[in-house]
Amino acid sequence: MNKPSTYIGIDKDLQGGMTTIGKIIRDAWVFGILPETQTCEGWNLAGIDSVLQKVNAEWDKYGCLVSRLPPDLAERHQRFHGAAIEKARANGWCGEHETDDED
Repeated sequence: MNKPSTYIGIDKDLQGGMTTIGKIIRDAWVFGILPETQTCEGWNLAGIDSVLQKVNAEWDKYGCLVSRLPPDLAERHQRFHGAAIEKARANGWCGEHETDDED
């Protein structure tokens, strides 16, 4: 099976965008790296990687912990990620595959 050369877009991603790329995009929205309207549809992996590098630089400022985000960013994080989790759960996602290797 051939892997696609471009990203489908967070709004069309598997499990309501509960993928690694979906998390990167939501974090980019949190930090204002991308506008909330940017789904990254049609982007290649180099473009996504560029966003990842910027997202990681922002997380480093806060020790990679949500609890260390200033109130405005914490609110944005909860809004974007909370809505994504609700939507994904409504579509059958349970999050188990993220913890399968912890047994």
